[in-house]
Amino acid sequence: MKIIEPSVELAEDFDAAAVMQKIERAGRVCYKSEANIKADSAEKFIRGIIRRGHESVIEHASASFKIICDRGVSHELVRHRLASYSQESTRYCDYTAGKFGGELTFIRPCFWSEDDENFQLWSATMATVEKNYLALRANGAKPEEARSILPNSLKTEIFVTMNLRELRHFLKLRTAPAAHPQMRQVALKMLDILCDKLPALFDDIG
Repeated sequence: MKIIEPSVELAEDFDAAAVMQKIERAGRVCYKSEANIKADSAEKFIRGIIRRGHESVIEHASASFKIICDRGVSHELVRHRLASYSQESTRYCDYTAGKFGGELTFIRPCFWSEDDENFQLWSATMATVEKNYLALRANGAKPEEARSILPNSLKTEIFVTMNLRELRHFLKLRTAPAAHPQMRQVALKMLDILCDKLPALFDDIG
């Protein structure tokens, strides 16, 4: 049994300046102010349209992430409709196969320390799940049958693409203090990446 931390990576890098310029070009069509485009005008223009709530303009750009999280978090993630998702399948992935090392991987709950009794109960439960999953497979159950005992804590990988407006909406909801702690943990990692790459679009969140 493996226990790991969740992680987020930008699935493909992009030229942040080119993204900003594209959004500015799109937005200035609305106001017929293309003549005002300068080498350094994109940031001020974009901060202005965000401040005014004219966020449809930023739908012209998107970002993709590869996220490793638990199945419960992925279920919250896919509730956001204006996005594309490709997720590790528990139906087709055989966790007894060599590439998985013949063991299950679980995401460490962020709300318990390792010396907490609740963490010990969780860890023992995951060990039992792994033992029984492997036993089901050894007894001839197919992966799609054995997966019926797999818990929310099972590690999953999901490739996510959202346009920047939907990312703003997603991050406002999922970085808020009321968000589920594990969902918030992942969303804050995404926000850190986006604030670094595109501060004019995301540094007002959180």
